[in-house]
Amino acid sequence: MNDFWAHCGFKLLERNGDGRLVVTDDYLRAYYLRPELAPVPEACDKERALHASLIADPRREVTDAEIAAIADEDARENYRVVLRFRRQLLAAPTLEAFYFDLFRRDVAVPPDFIHHTTQAILRGILDGIRDGLEARAAELFFRKQRVTVKDGAIMLADDETVEMHATGSAFGGLGKLLLEAQAPLRMVELDVLDEGNSAEYWRRDERFDTVLNLDFGRPGCLALARVLERWIAHFHGIRVAVKPVREIPDEEWKWHVGLDAEATAMLNEIYNGGEMEEERMKRIIGLFRVDFPDRSALRAAAAGAPVFLGLATAPDGTLRMKPQNLLMNLPLARRA
Repeated sequence: MNDFWAHCGFKLLERNGDGRLVVTDDYLRAYYLRPELAPVPEACDKERALHASLIADPRREVTDAEIAAIADEDARENYRVVLRFRRQLLAAPTLEAFYFDLFRRDVAVPPDFIHHTTQAILRGILDGIRDGLEARAAELFFRKQRVTVKDGAIMLADDETVEMHATGSAFGGLGKLLLEAQAPLRMVELDVLDEGNSAEYWRRDERFDTVLNLDFGRPGCLALARVLERWIAHFHGIRVAVKPVREIPDEEWKWHVGLDAEATAMLNEIYNGGEMEEERMKRIIGLFRVDFPDRSALRAAAAGAPVFLGLATAPDGTLRMKPQNLLMNLPLARRA
């Protein structure tokens, strides 16, 4: 087994009898130690005292007066945000329940906190895996990707990493290449992850500097399908089979879920009979078919039919996946 994403806080969580993740004091402390709250050298005494008290007792109540006493306006607002987040975390029995509730109702949580929660949950879902490609594919759930399609190859690189290495000096030229998209992608060993070098992922799991080939039927595409299966099973308690497809047959198209905002808009438009220009259609980079062996898992109108999933790049060539769509938009007979 491989340990990975050590800084996501998974090891600070506990599991309940159902295998769901439970927030601990140490998990809360990790949030207090984030740059948003860790006192800077010029922090006032009131801010330092409040921070030290939360490290000692992560669940202690904090009064409005204590926050108002902090001299720095940005620090005051950061405390309000984090403590509101803490209140919502502790109101839910598990981290999964907190995450699910984020999308059932209008809850104000910083996007970075949502992505971090997604990563921690995925770390638990993938605990014990041996395939580095699955861990790399799971990065799509919580990190924005930069997509390049050149000579038929669909390559995904971490958007933040590409920006950091846009000069190419620390990324073997790949960052600049993906940023400019003016030349074919070089199949650089240990940069582009595949079956032959998937074990390399465990050495650089928190560098987010490997590239995933999402071509139809390729190992990276199949790895993403397996992660989608695990995600659905974990949250909904149902077994599904996910496989990539090249197109959606009209006679089987009863339900679809876009895995990002662009795919949602495009699939809705096509399903409703709209015309799609060719250049926009090329931005669809992945289609998947979800089969439900248990027909009773779906609503009567969808029972026995597959559900199709889509991935598409935004006009700027990026992909921001929305895994919450698989929580809210599947035609299930009942929600977990």
